Amino acid sequence: MTLLFSDEDVAATLDAPVTVAVMRDALLAAYAGRLVAPPRASAPLGGGRMVLTAGHLTGEWYGFRSYDTFGHPESGQLVVLHDGRTGTVRAIAVGEELGSRRTGGLGGVAVDTLARADAATLGVVGSGRQAWTQVWAAAAVRPLREVTVHSRSAARREAFAARVRAELGVPARAVGSAREAVAGRDVVVLATTSTTPVLDAADLAPGTHVNTVGFKQADRHEFGTDLLDVADVLVTDSPSQAAAYAPPMLAAVEPYAGRLRDLGAVLAGAVPGRTGADQISVFCSTGLAGTEVFLLDRLVRVGAATV
Repeated sequence: MTLLFSDEDVAATLDAPVTVAVMRDALLAAYAGRLVAPPRASAPLGGGRMVLTAGHLTGEWYGFRSYDTFGHPESGQLVVLHDGRTGTVRAIAVGEELGSRRTGGLGGVAVDTLARADAATLGVVGSGRQAWTQVWAAAAVRPLREVTVHSRSAARREAFAARVRAELGVPARAVGSAREAVAGRDVVVLATTSTTPVLDAADLAPGTHVNTVGFKQADRHEFGTDLLDVADVLVTDSPSQAAAYAPPMLAAVEPYAGRLRDLGAVLAGAVPGRTGADQISVFCSTGLAGTEVFLLDRLVRVGAATV
């Protein structure tokens, strides 16, 4: 019997600690070669694209995610999980919540792995779904004592701060500029739709960890090369996907490509992460392919479903 999960099912079942733990397992599986995850494929649709990502956990399952780039309110992602032995469709998730929590979980792993152990303040630029899941996951791995948020809409940033206070129990305030949001913060999240930099790297304090979630390609990017220049530790969840972007991700081209580390390799202890309290670390999230299916498999194992 194929299980069908809605956004409501996902939200009711996958909390932040579980999601972060699953993404840690996925990154380690990818580094070990057990999670086979080729770069994403896409097809033009006329004014947009259909995007497909796929993954195969050897000996266990395979599956894919599909979505479009139109941004229609009714558009949603489709994630399909197949049994690796029989090919049977075990589960389908429809909506945005699984993908958003997947991305947040990857960000939570990055914070837990790269931020200072005593990190307790977070500044976020952006107030949408991706910004929320980044803060949601970060709060699961660090005891946050304050969140500051800036976005273009005063109403949305005020609502975001109110949600942080209500759902995470963390003091939060909306501020009037990106500089005010990130100044002196231990952890910074960039989760915007901007195609031009929203951050001045000079505003970051020594020892800051930065998660970048929005546009980061050479032709459109929510941060500039000044952030990469000051980064002592530069990490992504998929170096191959970063290089496969068209055009490539800023951090995947010279002079930065040689410094770009694999988060899975850092987790496995194969390459160093942060080695000093004053180092600035930057995580450039690409959304490692196959991780949505990895999360759906865990949802099947632990959650309630609708058929």
